[in-house]
Amino acid sequence: VTNTITIRHDDATYPVILWYGTLAPYESVVFNGTSFVKANAAGVTITSGSNYPSDVQTFSSTGTWTKPTTFTPTYILVKLWGAGGGGGGGSSLATAVASHGGAGGGGGANTIFQLLASEVESTVTVTIGAGGNGGQGGVNGTAGTAGSSGTNTSFGSYVIAGAGGGGQLGGITAAATSGGSGGGTIGAGTNGAATAIVGGAPVYNAAATTAGGVVGGQGGGSTITATTTVSSALCAEFGGAAGAGQPTVAAVASNGGSSMYGGGGGGCGGSHTAAPLTTLAGAGGASGIFTAGQGGTAGSDPAGAGGVGFDGNNLRGGHGGGGGGSSVTSGVTAGAGGAGGARGGGGGGGGAAFNPGTGGAGGRGGDGQAVIYTW
Repeated sequence: VTNTITIRHDDATYPVILWYGTLAPYESVVFNGTSFVKANAAGVTITSGSNYPSDVQTFSSTGTWTKPTTFTPTYILVKLWGAGGGGGGGSSLATAVASHGGAGGGGGANTIFQLLASEVESTVTVTIGAGGNGGQGGVNGTAGTAGSSGTNTSFGSYVIAGAGGGGQLGGITAAATSGGSGGGTIGAGTNGAATAIVGGAPVYNAAATTAGGVVGGQGGGSTITATTTVSSALCAEFGGAAGAGQPTVAAVASNGGSSMYGGGGGGCGGSHTAAPLTTLAGAGGASGIFTAGQGGTAGSDPAGAGGVGFDGNNLRGGHGGGGGGSSVTSGVTAGAGGAGGARGGGGGGGGAAFNPGTGGAGGRGGDGQAVIYTW
């Protein structure tokens, strides 16, 4: 007999429907590595026809979604990615004081929501979030500027995906910094600061900055410790990952967090100690894993530019950009942070320079995107 089938991910708090539909006798639904598809009794994918009409509309810029009129739709599945935050600019300093590179920007969230077509208007405005701009590097012994937050992506008033926050500027003191926090499935992340920050809403895990990362729709929270562990507080599941920050200048690189489905966070730019000695830049976070780093490569030492994060696809968000390398050679411009990949990757922070050198610029966050499935 014909049966109605629901495939869902359920963490006991925030269930997410991955596929919903009816299967006639001997029909099946199969995960093909990217999405769930329906197949007939012979195993052939059903993509169109009077028995299974469908429509897919993809938006990489703001536009209008139109409900299909060639068939009577029953369900609408909305997949959104918020934009990533920009990385902070690195500092410029030549005195016997530790000096920071810019912190990484946070990644944008991935929100998946299913609607009844009868409850949705015939046309809906799809707003695509713009990636946050990277901060400028400091000149002549000054701090850099902070990266700006990305903006949310939305499907009318029905669904939103929160953007990542901008990375904290690279300072000319040894004061700790945090990266931008990741966007949540119902709210944006927060710009980096001199303290640890919690990821974007829904905030149901008050200990978001402890080891292990967050699950569900909450964005990753950014710490003020160097992120080198394989599973860290910066990581997230559907929320965007957090960008990397630094404590009082550590001797290790600080990597951006990763997200299973949202955008990865940007890596922290390289710093320099009062010795002066360079501190290595951090790699950007990835999407599709729960391991810090693995995204855009860290800028080489000295003064190498951070690697650009890969763009996301219909299953994963964009990778975070790598942090720029620092320099202790007078007059050399430090490495710029890498840009975050499309679908919410956070930008990498710029490296610290030695005055009169200029600090590296932070990388721009990746733009958001939307895919609307109707059947």
